[in-house]
Amino acid sequence: MSTAVRRTAYSAALVLMAVYGYVALTGPQGIPALRAKWGEIRQLEEENANLRRDNDYKKQRIERLKNNPAEQELEIRKRLKLQRQGETTFILPAQPAPAPPAPSK
Repeated sequence: MSTAVRRTAYSAALVLMAVYGYVALTGPQGIPALRAKWGEIRQLEEENANLRRDNDYKKQRIERLKNNPAEQELEIRKRLKLQRQGETTFILPAQPAPAPPAPSK
């Protein structure tokens, strides 16, 4: 009799552990949350890579401006809107943004 009770207790404990494991894995802190964290990590890694690329580009541009007088001159002329004698510069008006389509009712 005691072995039957013991077997039933072990079986009940095993079933309870299985149910707890299922609930823990499918609940809000389980596998769905883990997948969401992985997606967030992937997105942040891509953002970091883009920022790193942007920083490298800006560092290279700074070096080019430091070491190349012609590039310095072009940048100064562009920012201050200067031109050399005899040059003609055309400044076009800004294009207006297209109006969003009217909602049809």
